[in-house]
Amino acid sequence: MSKNAKIAAGGVAAGILLLIWLPWWAALLIVLGVPAAAYLTLDPSQRRRLRRITRKELGR
Repeated sequence: MSKNAKIAAGGVAAGILLLIWLPWWAALLIVLGVPAAAYLTLDPSQRRRLRRITRKELGR
């Protein structure tokens, strides 16, 4: 299993656990808020690099 697949599987497992223990709106807020907060902590140059890499991979 690749590293990205392991991360995705862990994210799905964490999301399911959050839905069981928290109300759906709180789980949704955490699932969407954490990646958004992480993106906002990047420098502008890091954001540009991330967008450029993502676009290149979509073209494959």
